Amino acid sequence: MSKQQPVRIGVDLGGTKTEIIALSPDGEMLTRKRVASPQGDYEATVKNVVNLVRGVEAKLGLTQEHSLVGIGTPGAVSKDSGLMKNSNSTWLNGRALKRDIQLHLQRPVRLENDANCFVLSEATDGAAKGASVVFGVIMGTGTGGGLVVNGQVVRGCNLIAGEWGHNPLPWPGPDEQPGPSCYCGKQGCIETFLSGPGMQAQYRHVTGTALSAHGIVAQAADGDELAETVLQDYERRLAKALASVINVVDPDVIVLGGGMSNIERLYTRVPLLWGEYVFSDVVATVLKAPIHGDSSGVRGAAWLWG
Repeated sequence: MSKQQPVRIGVDLGGTKTEIIALSPDGEMLTRKRVASPQGDYEATVKNVVNLVRGVEAKLGLTQEHSLVGIGTPGAVSKDSGLMKNSNSTWLNGRALKRDIQLHLQRPVRLENDANCFVLSEATDGAAKGASVVFGVIMGTGTGGGLVVNGQVVRGCNLIAGEWGHNPLPWPGPDEQPGPSCYCGKQGCIETFLSGPGMQAQYRHVTGTALSAHGIVAQAADGDELAETVLQDYERRLAKALASVINVVDPDVIVLGGGMSNIERLYTRVPLLWGEYVFSDVVATVLKAPIHGDSSGVRGAAWLWG
C-alpha cells in the first residue's frame, strides 16, 4: 500500500467501551474490535488505546508511515493548556491525552470530541450524506452534540460548538425547575433529562423503582401507563431541546446517536412535537437514525484525516 493511500485508523474512547476500526482509502472496513474501557484509570486508558492501535497495525501489516490515527473522546482539548476539559469520563480532565498518546505512538494523531466524530461519520457516508448542514446528537450516558457544515466539522473558537447538552432545558415546566444537578456544576442541563441515566432517574422519581431505559421503553410498549408517561415526557423534552437547536442552526438533518437513539418511536413522535417550539410556520428539518449505528463515532474518528 502506497504512502499516498494510507489506512485510516479510528478509535472511539468511550466511558464504558473503546472501539477501533481500520478503513481502506475508499472507506471499506478492514477490521474492527471493541473492548471494555478502564474505569477511572488514566494511565490504563492511554495504554489501552496504544495497544489497540498497535494490534491493528500488526494484524494488517502496517508500518507507522502507512496508517493515520484519529481518536474520538468525550470532552475536548483546551486551546489554552492542551489538557482535556469537559469530559464526563472525568479521569481524562486535566490530562494531556493527545500528547501522551502521540508520545507512545511516536507520531501525530488527530483527536476530536466524540460527538463531532459521530456527526462527521453520518454526514460523510451515513444518514445525512449530501446534506449541507448536519447536527449530530449523542444521547447515552451523557448528552453531546456536533455540527458539520459542507462536510467540515465546526469546532468554534472555544472548541465547544454543538455542546447543547449543557444548556438548560428550554421552556421548562414547573416540574422541570430548577432541574436535576449535573456533573458540570449546574442544574437543569439538557443532559440531566435526556441521557439514559436521566430517563432512569425520571422513572425512579415517578414509580419509586429502578428500571433501565430499555426496560422503560419495553414496559411502555406493553401498555404500562407510568412507563408511557415517562416516555412521553422524554419525547417532549427532546422536542424542546432540538427545537432550540433548529432555531439557532437551522440544520437540514439532525441525526440521533447513542443508546437512546435506538428508541424507534422518537423519529415519528418528536417531529410532531417540535413545531410548537420552532420559530417557523413549517419545519423542514429531518430527524434520522444513524446508518452506522454505534460505530458512527469510531468511523468518524477515522475520517478525521479527510
